[in-house]
Amino acid sequence: MTAMRVAFVSDLHGNLDALDAVVADLAEVAPDLVVNLGDCLSGPLDAAATGDRLIDLGWPTVRGNHDRQLLDRPIERMGLSDAATAAVLTDRHRAWLAALPATLAPAPGVLAFHGTPSDDLAYASEKVTPDGVILRGPAEIAARLGPSEATLLVGGHSHVPRLIDLGDGRLYLNPGSIGLQAYEDDLPHPHVMETGSPHARYAVVDRTAAGWRVAFRLVAYDTTRAVARAAAAGRPDWAEALATGYRRGRGR
Repeated sequence: MTAMRVAFVSDLHGNLDALDAVVADLAEVAPDLVVNLGDCLSGPLDAAATGDRLIDLGWPTVRGNHDRQLLDRPIERMGLSDAATAAVLTDRHRAWLAALPATLAPAPGVLAFHGTPSDDLAYASEKVTPDGVILRGPAEIAARLGPSEATLLVGGHSHVPRLIDLGDGRLYLNPGSIGLQAYEDDLPHPHVMETGSPHARYAVVDRTAAGWRVAFRLVAYDTTRAVARAAAAGRPDWAEALATGYRRGRGR
């Protein structure tokens, strides 16, 4: 097996400052390939500048649910983050988003997607219940991911870093989020995802003779500008999440 190093990034959400910090960190890591798992631009931060940066970087990129939603509905039917983003996108950005695939096989033995290979809105490893979010068992996660010849299945969407041995010779990896370290959602039940610190997160995978070796990277960056932009846009939820990695304002 030929040695190879792949970095996986996900869920940038228009956070250009976090992206630039990760790009600088990648120079030290020196991967052979960087793969982006989607949800690239949506949010109240720097969508257009982030889009320009990603297009120039040329990383293989999967389409996330927010990337899709920016194109598949009128702006009046979008949520706040998507609507704020749609208003600043150029034709170049839209063409780039429209060309993104739902899944990628970026390297031998690897399958990349956003939520699951068949559903960009599904959490692969988390189950949302009326009482909170719980981690699914390996067999249940494997069933949700479906059959695949890949031995490393990599997705984002939940923003929470995970590495799970599926028990069938495969690993599931979620690298976490670069751009947003906490958020709340109402579907299928009201819930919050939190990482507990503002660090940008991504993962580095080495393919070795002994199998996959995974390392999570946490990158500190100055969140001041992103927090100020979120607050100025009337998004205190984002400002709190960017500054702390928590979403406590919901009143829990």
